[in-house]
Formats: sequence, C-alpha cells, structure tokens
Amino acid sequence: MIIVKELTKRYARTTAVDQISFTVEKGQIVGFLGPNGAGKTTTMRMLTCFLPPSSGSATVAGFDVLEQPLEVKRRIGYLPETPPLYPEMATAEYLQFVGRLKGLSGTELQSRIDFVCERCAISDVKKKLLGRLSKGYRQRVGLAQAIIHNPDVLIFDEPTAGLDPKQINETRDLIKGLAGNHTIVLSTHILPEVEQTCEQVIIINKGKLVATDSVRNLRARARGAESIVLEVAGRNGTIETAAVQQKLERVSGVSRVSCKDEHDSRAVFEIESQKGKLMRGDLARAVVESGWDLNELRPAAMSLEEIFLQLTGTESAAEKAAVSGGQS
Repeated sequence: MIIVKELTKRYARTTAVDQISFTVEKGQIVGFLGPNGAGKTTTMRMLTCFLPPSSGSATVAGFDVLEQPLEVKRRIGYLPETPPLYPEMATAEYLQFVGRLKGLSGTELQSRIDFVCERCAISDVKKKLLGRLSKGYRQRVGLAQAIIHNPDVLIFDEPTAGLDPKQINETRDLIKGLAGNHTIVLSTHILPEVEQTCEQVIIINKGKLVATDSVRNLRARARGAESIVLEVAGRNGTIETAAVQQKLERVSGVSRVSCKDEHDSRAVFEIESQKGKLMRGDLARAVVESGWDLNELRPAAMSLEEIFLQLTGTESAAEKAAVSGGQS
C-alpha cells in the first residue's frame, strides 16, 4: 500500500530525511517512531504530497507522490499534529465543506457526515462552533475530516498530543477500530502509543532509518542474548536468597543474576545469558535439584523504551522522559 525507496529531503546544508526505505502492507497500523527532530513530520509531508522529495521515490496506493500527487491525495486522509479546523465554522458545516473538497456531494456526502460523526463520537457537537470545542473534541473532528471520504490510507501525525489520559485512550481505541479497512501510519514520539496501537514499527533517528520490524522482533534483535525471569520458593517456608543467587550464577552460560523481588519464602530473579547461549533447562534443573520449588520461568520482556534508547542512542534523562510518555 505504501512503498518508500531511498526517500530524501534536503534543506540547503541540512538533510532532514536521508535515504529511508520501507513498506507498509494493506490494512496494517504502523508506528512511525523517532525523537523530536528525527524527520518524522517531514516524511509525512512528503507522503501526503505537501513537500516534494529531493530524491528517491514513494508510492501510496499505487500512485507516485511526485508524478501523480492528485491521485495520492484522493486516497489518503491526513491528520496533522494541529487539526486543520476553522473556529468560526460549526462541526457539521465544516465536515460538509471538507467532504465537498474531497469530491463528495448529495446523499453520499450526508451519509458520510452522519457516519463519521457517529464513528468519532461527535454527533452531540454537530451544531457547535469548532472554536468552542474542547481539545479532545477538536481532535475527534480532525479524525472525522481525515476519514470522511473513506480513504485507503490514513496518516496521523502525533494524534494524541496534548490530550488528557481519558482522551488519549478514546483516540487510541478509535484508531485501532479503523485498522483493516484502512492502512494507517501513526507518527509519534510517545512509546506507549506504539505498543498499544501498532503492529509494526519504523524507527528513524537524525533522518536515517534505524529499524523496521514488529515490536516482538525488535525486542529479540535489541536484546541479543536471552533474558529470563525466574521465581523460586523454599519448601520449608523460608528461602536463602544469596544461596539461590550463587547457585544460579554457577549455571553454564549465565552472565548476570539480579534479585528483583523477595517476599516471605519466594524470590524473583532476572537472569541474562551470554550471547547465543540457551539456559532455561539448566536453570530449571539447578533449582529443582537443590530442593527448591520452581514457581515461574519465562522470557523477560524488553520494553519498547529500552529498544528505542538502544537503537537511537538517546540516553539523556530529558529524552527518556519524552519517549516514555511526555508530550509536546
């Protein structure tokens, strides 16, 4: 549905987007992820034909963004970070205006207005001026205008920026509900947004493509070595955590053992292996043969934040705060 090959955008001496390539399949929700200034918005503007690329190519729904921009625009719905609303218009009046721009008319236009108002939960503000709506409602109207012509591709740039937690959840649910019927590219720097909404992830940093894969595969790639969470319980109502840790550290292939939790007769450890070493069976045997109960043994999930920081090298406290939930 979207094919990008070596797409580049230069401004004088600055290269905002540097030869990135990726593919988005039909019906997917893809997270386009990167720190502020990474080139996300510039890429979105090239895909929506708002900016021409300096070099490279991109096709959307089979049409080239340089050679067939009008055909591309007919097949996309775009929600920029700030919804393109006219404060002096009422909601229904605005949607009618946008629908006509998108080529709708008559009963089809009215039917689509009714549909998007219900889908985006804005039927109760049809007659209200856009300038008097809350930010949450304005965001929903922005989503409504993006889908009013039932486009093949939806591109959302920071769709939950500035919303409160309730509004964020409502917007996420709406976006997930649009999947399947639409191919969705969601540009954001908020990692929980991607984990809870997207199937695939595209990560860029300083204009360059860093990774493109599923969250699950990215975790495996970033980890490099196996990491295990293991819970051990003593059979006599007590457990010597230090003795368990020493036993686990002696298992072949273990590089590090740390106790994450200790309560009454149980203890939880996180164990990292040496690269390429599989140690689950040996760990289980070490616990059982020592007379302890093995309550749990599972792979440790690497958070998307850890993956992001590892792949982009953004280690400052300010950037960590931004990607873990901050909004701008």
